[in-house]
Amino acid sequence: MAGCMGNMETTPMSNHEAKGAAGLKLVREQIRKACAAAGREEQEVTLVAVSKTHGADVIRPVLDAGQRVFGENRVQEAQAKWPALREDYPDVKLHLIGPLQTNKARQAVALFDVIHTVDRPKLAHVLAKEMDRQGRHLPVFIQVNTGEEPQKAGVAPQDADAFIAQCRTEHGLDVIGLMCIPPVNEEPAPHFALLEKIALRNGLDKLSMGMSGDFDTAIRLGATHVRVGSAIFGGRDYASG
Repeated sequence: MAGCMGNMETTPMSNHEAKGAAGLKLVREQIRKACAAAGREEQEVTLVAVSKTHGADVIRPVLDAGQRVFGENRVQEAQAKWPALREDYPDVKLHLIGPLQTNKARQAVALFDVIHTVDRPKLAHVLAKEMDRQGRHLPVFIQVNTGEEPQKAGVAPQDADAFIAQCRTEHGLDVIGLMCIPPVNEEPAPHFALLEKIALRNGLDKLSMGMSGDFDTAIRLGATHVRVGSAIFGGRDYASG
C-alpha cells in the first residue's frame, strides 16, 4: 500500500503522512514490548493517537493503518475536521484530552465519545446537564493535578476523593478513571504511581497517563490509556492548527 515508491500511478506520501503510518507501527510495537515487560496483555492498553494541530491529510494514513481512537485538545479544532473524517471512518472514537471550558460543553458532548479532563464542580455540573439534554451519557476521566502546578488544570490530589464522589453521586457522571499530566521537569513515575493509588481507593480501573516520552513507564505503572502524538505524527504544525 504505502510502500510502492516506484509505482507511477501512486501519489507519493508527504513526509508527515509517511511519518504517521510508520510512527503508528513503531508505537504499537513499543506498546507490545512495554506490556510484555510489565506482564500485561496488550489489549489492556488503549492507544489514543493525539491528532491535535494535524489536518485530515495527515490523519487519514493513520486511519488507513487501522487506528480508530484519537485525541484532540480543542473542541473547535475537532469540530472543523472530524465530522467529515467520520463519514469515511464511522467507527472512530474521539477523546477530548485538553481543558474544557463550560461554554463548550454542549459541542463537546455532541462530538466526543470520552472526556478525560473533568476537573472542577462547575464543569461536572454543566456536563451532567448537557448529557441529560442530549441523551449522551459519556464516560469521563477525572483530571488530577498530581504535581499541584498552579498553571495546570486538574483537581488537587488531596481533593480527588471528594470530587470523584461528588461527580458520581451529585452529578451522576459515569466516572471510569483518572487522568494526569506530570510536570515536564520531573520524573513521571511517582506521579503515575500516585494516580494509580487514588484510582484504587476509589474503585477505578482506568488510568489515562503517559505520552510520547514516557508511555512505557506509564504502562509499567498501570496505564490503560496512553496519549501519544509526536511519536506517531512527528512535530506539530502550529501554523495550520
